[in-house]
Amino acid sequence: MNTNNPSNPDENVNMGRVIFLSIIAAIGGFLFGFDSGVINGTVDALQGAFDSDAVGTGFNVASMLLGCAAGAFFAGTLADKFGRKPVLIITSIAFIISAYGSGAAATSGAFVAARILGGLAVGAASILAPAYISEIAPAKVRGALTTLQQLMIVIGLFVAFLSNYMIAGAAGGASEALWAGADAWQWMFWVEIIPASIFFLGLIFIPESPRYLVAAGLIDKAKAVLSSISNDAEADAKIIDIQSTLEKDRKPRLSDIISKHTGKLQPIIWVGLGLTTLQQFTGINVVFYYGATLWQAAGFTEADALMQNVISGSVNVLFTFVAIALIDKVGRKPLLMIGALGQAVMLGILAILFSMGTANIATGDLELGGLGIYALLAANGYIAFFAVTWGPIMWVMLGEMFPNQFRGAALAVCGLVHWSSNFAVTMTFPIFLANIGLGLSYGIYAAFGLIAYFFVKKYVVETKGRTLEDMSRDVQS
Repeated sequence: MNTNNPSNPDENVNMGRVIFLSIIAAIGGFLFGFDSGVINGTVDALQGAFDSDAVGTGFNVASMLLGCAAGAFFAGTLADKFGRKPVLIITSIAFIISAYGSGAAATSGAFVAARILGGLAVGAASILAPAYISEIAPAKVRGALTTLQQLMIVIGLFVAFLSNYMIAGAAGGASEALWAGADAWQWMFWVEIIPASIFFLGLIFIPESPRYLVAAGLIDKAKAVLSSISNDAEADAKIIDIQSTLEKDRKPRLSDIISKHTGKLQPIIWVGLGLTTLQQFTGINVVFYYGATLWQAAGFTEADALMQNVISGSVNVLFTFVAIALIDKVGRKPLLMIGALGQAVMLGILAILFSMGTANIATGDLELGGLGIYALLAANGYIAFFAVTWGPIMWVMLGEMFPNQFRGAALAVCGLVHWSSNFAVTMTFPIFLANIGLGLSYGIYAAFGLIAYFFVKKYVVETKGRTLEDMSRDVQS
């Protein structure tokens, strides 16, 4: 084995340590998922607690996403300036404060403020956790380890759904009183304090990203980190390789995303922006943020709708394991193309089924009758396709496709656009639901699935098995 070649896919690494560091970082993904999913079972209770209309309810749900956009943008740039680890630690503290504040809020304004703070944390975790993992993981398993972030996201979603279901069941409803004079929906948010505290403690024991340390000129510290996950010889070779992809005598900065040759945005940034936007425009977070509302609109009771969320969360977790098994074997691009078509088909089926439903004149709810089970199967089929493909792979590619010189800056811009797209979809869905119905709404999301297929086919380049430095040189050449 040639240990002096950092591009060698069989490089010797301490996989136990790499996995440990990846798991700690990926707890940020768990909190990302939990914080995103916990709102699902509280929508109707929040509407009653704060006496809000459809637009107000949409903003209560979507307000977190404003913080996500800002958190992703500033975390990327701050991580290039101060390092990945300190920004992640601040993120964990923000999760704790937001979880408490969301449940303790007495007014819509206070709730929105707490959710925006949580959004800052989610946005930061969404880009820094996969970036950190990709920067410490060997090329041959980088996809699987970075997919660990998505696995933790979907486990976080599942735990939030299950927690909401159990708490609502214990109280007799999300709006009912539970413990210590607080309503069930408040406890749904407070549960998050536990994993957020674990994340904070875990971050104390992880080192800084070696690629950040090299960029910051802290070569001895970078060598110590790299030696701890490989050996001294490979650490020295990797440092030289990383240095070859950086501009000498200065840290990366936001302006690096602008090409010196053309004065325009680097082409690779446009690919990242396309991936992050299309992931959202296929409607995944409509399912996760409004799942309970969706199934109640389709004629299910609140308890049944919350149970559907638990089922969907289980499907999401199961098929993310499939993604981990396939991503470094099949590759990123083929899976994205398969997923785009699969999601479009499932969404198209949902659009047809919802269009065939009848409105209950007394309640205004949509009734699917015997079609309900088919809608449930199609929705979970859609989630399965997403979990194997676009769910994890978008984050994997964002963490690995950009060169060392402007990875943080690129993630900042892509994170901003990702969460802005998420906000747009989440904010408009209640309006779509009230004005054009479920059928046409899902037809729109299905169309974006087809657009995603052709975008990937034309613009996305496979990254399977390649080192970050090799890809950096390709982009910069």
